[in-house]
Amino acid sequence: MNPETSAVATFVTIRLSHYCEKARWALDRASVPYHEESHVPLLSRFAARRAAGGTVPVFIHGDLRLTESSEILRHADSTQPGVLYPLDAALRQEVEALEARFDRDLGTHVRRWAYSHLLPEKAFLRDLWSRDAPKRETLWMPLVVPLARKLLRRAYKVTPAGAARSSVYIREIFAEVEARLKDGRRFLAGNRFTAADLTFAALAAPLLFAPECRAAMPALDQVPAAMRGDVMTLRATEAGQFALHLYATERAVTQQSAG
Repeated sequence: MNPETSAVATFVTIRLSHYCEKARWALDRASVPYHEESHVPLLSRFAARRAAGGTVPVFIHGDLRLTESSEILRHADSTQPGVLYPLDAALRQEVEALEARFDRDLGTHVRRWAYSHLLPEKAFLRDLWSRDAPKRETLWMPLVVPLARKLLRRAYKVTPAGAARSSVYIREIFAEVEARLKDGRRFLAGNRFTAADLTFAALAAPLLFAPECRAAMPALDQVPAAMRGDVMTLRATEAGQFALHLYATERAVTQQSAG
């Protein structure tokens, strides 16, 4: 056996990232062994480049290099076919379409919404970005925080108008999820938990402060009042309750077979 391919995989993350939480949940769900290597934003790019990627999450196992959360989900499913994506082709296509929609729209707008509240909070950012990062990287935080705040504000168009648009998009996606749930179904596609459910719950986690979420999050009672108000409003929606229920009932579940 090749020792390089039999070694435990390396999972490169930023602990705050909801896309990293999406990939982490999938690896846990499929019982894929990995060592998580968390980094400070900006400095994470140096680690990501080992896999020819520029951003996290990154999954490295021998010659395998995965640089997108969706790729990591498909790899996790390949270790136990059916654990995240249905074996039925039509149903799988529906799941993948929902995953792509949440990746493209929910995840990006949640990120802008969150940073619109947190970028002014330097102490919060320093704490969140330092979680589980190497000591040598946290020593650079006095330089990283101001630079990262500036770059993130520009890259994600974090402005009052942009944040307002993101809030509208988030509520539209929540309304779409609620429309799917109106018929009493337990999951978004089919009769079992899939990548569609996982992706919605993981990318919505910063909106809901799900206790079971394994991304770095501040305490809800310590965040700005406007952010806390949005969280409480979204928690009360049917879509918010659905995501919280998925975290409570599915986040700790690992699979030994596709079932």
